[in-house]
Amino acid sequence: MGTTANQDQAIKQFQSIMDHIDESMKNTYQNMHQGYPTETLVRFLKARDWNVAKAHKMLVDCLEWRIQNKIDDMLAKPIIPTNLYRAVRDSQLLGLSGYSKEGLPIITIGAGLSTFDKASVHYYVQSHIQINEYRDRVILPTATKKYGRHISTCLKVLDMTGLKFSALNHLKLLTTISTIDDLNYPEKTETYYIVNAPYIFSACWKVVKPLLQERTRKKIQVLQGCGRDELLKIMDYSSLPHFCRKEGSGSSKNTEDGSNCFSPDHAFHQQLYSYIKQQAELLDSISPIKQGSVHVGFPDPDPEDAKIAKTIESEFHRLRNLNGLSNSLNGLKVDGN
Repeated sequence: MGTTANQDQAIKQFQSIMDHIDESMKNTYQNMHQGYPTETLVRFLKARDWNVAKAHKMLVDCLEWRIQNKIDDMLAKPIIPTNLYRAVRDSQLLGLSGYSKEGLPIITIGAGLSTFDKASVHYYVQSHIQINEYRDRVILPTATKKYGRHISTCLKVLDMTGLKFSALNHLKLLTTISTIDDLNYPEKTETYYIVNAPYIFSACWKVVKPLLQERTRKKIQVLQGCGRDELLKIMDYSSLPHFCRKEGSGSSKNTEDGSNCFSPDHAFHQQLYSYIKQQAELLDSISPIKQGSVHVGFPDPDPEDAKIAKTIESEFHRLRNLNGLSNSLNGLKVDGN
């Protein structure tokens, strides 16, 4: 893992503490680490700058969150009926376009065109956690077997096509999802690639970038245009997200070759939904699946994250005031800096 002597000592100390966790936590801990407990401890240590006491508290809090919210059963709770699931997919643009040349799953996010207006907040949080759990319990273990080495992280490509001032309307939901990821799924993303970024994004990025921790800042790359040439250095064309395949393609809802990784008809979403329904059928004999969203407890955002969200909100308001009645500045592109 390329650790220093001090870091090795921290890992041993953390392992010793975790050997004595409550029995009630052991099952969910095993679901989390998937046979790689040391690597899991390292993720939490990295997230807390190798402070063992803070990493331990973070991990125990995470395990308690998983137990209280029955996260282990999340992959057995389909969003039903199907038309509601499709509505969630059409308004929360997430997907898997393929794998990098090193075997890392490529998670795609339509940040600009996601509207989050077709269902309650709880369905969007449920859907996001299900994709996290499916990634950690199915996709990453499968990639590990296929590529013959432990793969525990992914790449994320965020499409900013269509980003508008109205994004402020769901800033609170995005902050909630981000906080859930930061606290319970730390260090799961190797690199974030930002593509198709309009002026509104670059203006916000300039004020937000200095607020980020250096560790996070290093993970974010803003690519020029659709990012195609840069991304093809790390992935094959077949894994390139549809919105990166040509300049101006954006997050088109309609792609002729069926490559739209946001579509509920895409192979990834079909496999995910089938898996969740199968798991639900296994649990159904114990307790029938009820229609309705799963209510997950929302953790309080980190003060730093709250500060960043407030900064984004202030910058959006400033830009909107500067531009009067203009609703979107999507035509202007950043230069990649």
